[in-house]
Amino acid sequence: MPAFSIENFGCRATDADATGLRGALLADGLTLAKKHASADIVVLNTCTVTAAADSQAREAIRKIHRANPAARIVVTGCYAQRAPEELAAIEGVEWVIGNSHQARIPEILRRQQSRTARRDFVSVAELEGDALSLARGPAKILTADIFAEAEAWTAWAPAAGRAERTRPILKIQDGCNNRCSYCVIPFVRGRSRSLPPDEVIREARALCEAGAKEVVLSGINLGSYGRDLSGRADLAGVVRRILDETALDQLRFSSIEPQDVTKDFVALVASTARIARHFHIPLQSGCDGILRAMHRWYRTGHYAERVQLIRGMLPDAAIGADVIAGFPGETDCDFRTTFEFIERLPVTYLHVFSFSERPGTAAARLGNRVGAAAIRERARALRELGQRKAAEFRAGQAGRPARALTLAGGGEDYTEALTGNYLKVRIAGRHPANEWHEARIEAT
Repeated sequence: MPAFSIENFGCRATDADATGLRGALLADGLTLAKKHASADIVVLNTCTVTAAADSQAREAIRKIHRANPAARIVVTGCYAQRAPEELAAIEGVEWVIGNSHQARIPEILRRQQSRTARRDFVSVAELEGDALSLARGPAKILTADIFAEAEAWTAWAPAAGRAERTRPILKIQDGCNNRCSYCVIPFVRGRSRSLPPDEVIREARALCEAGAKEVVLSGINLGSYGRDLSGRADLAGVVRRILDETALDQLRFSSIEPQDVTKDFVALVASTARIARHFHIPLQSGCDGILRAMHRWYRTGHYAERVQLIRGMLPDAAIGADVIAGFPGETDCDFRTTFEFIERLPVTYLHVFSFSERPGTAAARLGNRVGAAAIRERARALRELGQRKAAEFRAGQAGRPARALTLAGGGEDYTEALTGNYLKVRIAGRHPANEWHEARIEAT
């Protein structure tokens, strides 16, 4: 059977998709190559949240093709859904398959393997009426209207294959109904849709049985989970079912919007040691005028209230935030307002992004662009602030005991591990991944 390799770019949701695709290809009988250079088929699952993400994917394609010209390169994911023609034009790319058809990649490859004497794409008729959006040039493209997708799906293979990673990701929601002016993701992921609760429980239980001790619940807009389903379903409800109906040691959330951080939700996290004390809450700007231009649904007072709610109920919780530097129209005064707002907040780390124009978004049509040099300087200042916040949080935890899950990384005499409140620590000695250890936090 052919050997394949797979590489993922982007967020936890794309990571979950790539892991599921990997498992499905293995279940189909393909073998996994350790390196792209030795693979017959290379699958790249792309991100398109920034121009840098697009550039990273293009460079990876060119590098793989140079190292392995015979490899049949399949490009999928968000970039493939957004701009398939750009990817199809790159030498070495044989197929561009959007998110709309990603779940059918194993089927497409299976049918291709039955045509050993041919190099062409699966016929339209064999794809049950699906149309090729573009069928010219060296590569073939298969995409469709992502907003026509009505169901969410997660991995497509036995959970044993997905639990090979220490902290497997369980994607329970896809798509987004929000229209933040800077964000292209709703246009490449479609409308919000949720995995039915019974399927979530089956997936979580299977991961536990495969050995997972921590599972990360993920989604494009995780807090909207269940709103599209008939009957009563919400994130808190499915979390309670996971805790009640599985033996999972620890559940962690990927990211949750400020409006979904309610008192009841924080109380749920505080009620059990089986949920990691870790909240990642996108902020994007600490200036109300910029939040308004971003089409965000909250203002700084609301955000600060939710962060203080967490800090009051869970003093040791990790609280992370995303922030964008250089959104169109952001003045020096606006940036200072953002910087000072974050400086006052008890957040523990930052993910900083430089504004990147995304075609088709409302922000791409805005004037008053911030210069590249100013964006770089603002991003640098925010990253330094984030590093200071992280150091202060770690120092405040010094001397306290913590339970940590060992990771794959480490050195000759230590093993890396992660605490429930998102501190990476070193455990003395070499230990296998996926083991709990009692640790004592030390300041660095």
